[in-house]
Amino acid sequence: MAILSGIHTVLEALKSGRSLDRVLVARGAGGARIQEVVDLCRSASVPVRFEPRAALDRLASTSAHQGVVAVGASHRYAALEEIPAGAGLVVVLDGIMDPHNLGAILRTAHCAGAGAVVIPERRSAGITDATAKAAAGALEHLPVVRAGNLNRALDFLKEKGFWIYGLDERGPACYDQTDYYSPTAFVLGGEARGLHHQVKERCDVLVRIPLSGKIPSLNVSVAAGVVLFEWKRRRSAGG
Repeated sequence: MAILSGIHTVLEALKSGRSLDRVLVARGAGGARIQEVVDLCRSASVPVRFEPRAALDRLASTSAHQGVVAVGASHRYAALEEIPAGAGLVVVLDGIMDPHNLGAILRTAHCAGAGAVVIPERRSAGITDATAKAAAGALEHLPVVRAGNLNRALDFLKEKGFWIYGLDERGPACYDQTDYYSPTAFVLGGEARGLHHQVKERCDVLVRIPLSGKIPSLNVSVAAGVVLFEWKRRRSAGG
């Protein structure tokens, strides 16, 4: 069972046609966005229940649900073979443990034009309510592949013609001075240890983001935004 909380997250789930068992709306909650949720539920024959806010707090395990919580089937992960044909960009995450970071990266990847995101089965955050909320609806439009072995997943992408670019603070190439060949796969490491050694070995190029100041690295979700939108800028400019 998956719990989705927040107006935007539930709206995107409804608009995408995702199967939902029911939607709970806090009694007394109102406004145009709440009404849009109710109207979409009725159009999709999704039951709507008006419950005390405390009931939504318990179900969502948080009070930050904006008065809307949905219950549906657990998120379905995609297979590597389901990465859309013609995808110009895939994002591979090597051990992102924070569900909020994962959700933020999913949102950024979708906005930058990625065709899919690949995460490992072990030593990684999965798709939770916190992830879905941070993704702000991107999960309804972006396939997430959960790979049993990340190294094999990278080998699969290479066989499909992808160039693999790993983000590493000691990489020899600057991200904004690197040619990105298409199709492109960016690999980002976990919050604590970065890229694993065998993952690094499979990268065609290791790139870094030059920093000023005394802090040695960026938050991984911020770093993802920097490199993915540089890729998007190049693509938009015909590079």
